[in-house]
Amino acid sequence: MPMPPTVLLIEDSADTARLISGALHAASGHFEVPTASSGRAGMEYLAEHPVDCVLLDYRLPDLDGLECLRRLRHDHPEVPVVMITGAGSEELAVEAMKLGATDYVVKHGKYLVTVPVVVRGALGRRELERTAAHCRSELRRSRREVCRLRRELRERYRLDGIVGESAAIEHALFLAERAAQTRASVLLEGETGTGKELFARAIHYHGPRARGPFLAQNCAALPETLLESALFGHIRGAFSGADRSHRGLFAEADGGTLFLDEIGEATASIQAKLLRVLEDGEVRPVGGESIRKVDVRIIAATNRDLEEAVRAGTFRQDLLYRLRVFPIRLPPLRERRDDIRPLAVHLLEHMTTAEAKPLRGFHPRTLRALERYAWPGNVRQLANEIHRLVLCAEPGEWIMPELLASWIVEDTAAPADGARALKEIVREVELATILARLREHGYHRSATARSLGMTRESLWAKLRLLGFVPPRKSGVDDAN
Repeated sequence: MPMPPTVLLIEDSADTARLISGALHAASGHFEVPTASSGRAGMEYLAEHPVDCVLLDYRLPDLDGLECLRRLRHDHPEVPVVMITGAGSEELAVEAMKLGATDYVVKHGKYLVTVPVVVRGALGRRELERTAAHCRSELRRSRREVCRLRRELRERYRLDGIVGESAAIEHALFLAERAAQTRASVLLEGETGTGKELFARAIHYHGPRARGPFLAQNCAALPETLLESALFGHIRGAFSGADRSHRGLFAEADGGTLFLDEIGEATASIQAKLLRVLEDGEVRPVGGESIRKVDVRIIAATNRDLEEAVRAGTFRQDLLYRLRVFPIRLPPLRERRDDIRPLAVHLLEHMTTAEAKPLRGFHPRTLRALERYAWPGNVRQLANEIHRLVLCAEPGEWIMPELLASWIVEDTAAPADGARALKEIVREVELATILARLREHGYHRSATARSLGMTRESLWAKLRLLGFVPPRKSGVDDAN
């Protein structure tokens, strides 16, 4: 059972104290009523005991009632105080309210009936204030959490955080940065696994809509009826099983971005509704008559040739024009082979951290095999293969080519030494030289960097590009 509220009565008259205490118990037995016969005694009691309310008589033998009220509000601002004044002292009551009293009671013929009512009101207001303060605190904490998540998302999906230095990916990043600052619809074109959703998120979080929601829907993942409901919503009873209304992704993404993956798989009916949203910004839920205005930026993606689909009659030409206001082609990995090495090292660092499994890095022959493979599944396939390699490799060891999947080894059989590219030979010499110098200087980063005429940051960046994960401790030997 909850503890009864404690009402401290500060009253110098023992007879009056008994009357007021009796009135409180008579009105509601759920009160604890300790008493103090002076202001100082009341302050001492409060210093040692928690109370829920104070009944303070204006006339006290040691302290002026208003002075006692000031001390109470200063030392115990959360405790409500009800002032008791004599008849004809309404001006004092008003002054007490200005100083922070919650309420007042004037001693008159029926004041004992009034006291319990005023005390319950003071306790009720205190509870409301506590609830309001808690709600404000939760709201501030929620806002801080939302801000933290937004910062994390912006950091995670930075455009300059997308790994790649090839001309093809640099051009795609240049277009994405320009697209992010506009309201135009974006069409991301590229093979499966080229990072279309990563680009879509980066465009959203890099632009003015970053504070709004980012929602995604794969148009090939649902049959037409479910996709229509998922996108545009439905009203209760619109179809069998619709026991409640659903807002739909367009309504939920209002003020933000909706990413439509595999847009080429959308049916003719879905395409017509999408065109309506793009042209008029209007959404009508399934089974509904009312139209809702929405402000949603659409980023679509496809791995199909939509122009060919238009010629075949399976995709609307007017919708293609609306979606392709800002087209961005994401190149397959085989067209950006120079990015395979930095991508592999970046993914390795991420996955060794996620798996809490330190590794030395890629053996040079492993990196050469990764660079020669065509990667039909693009970056997604590369990420999956590196994750598998991390799981298979022994902690603290090199990732050797023997651990590679058989189809990669078979497809990238090493050519004769005379046919090796010059850059591969240079990389091996660079890695061997740096590792030898590291051992020579006891793996001291700064000393090694100075001996090579470079900064420590440049040294470690070079090692990462060479496929070597810098060791945390000394005693790491070169690869065989």
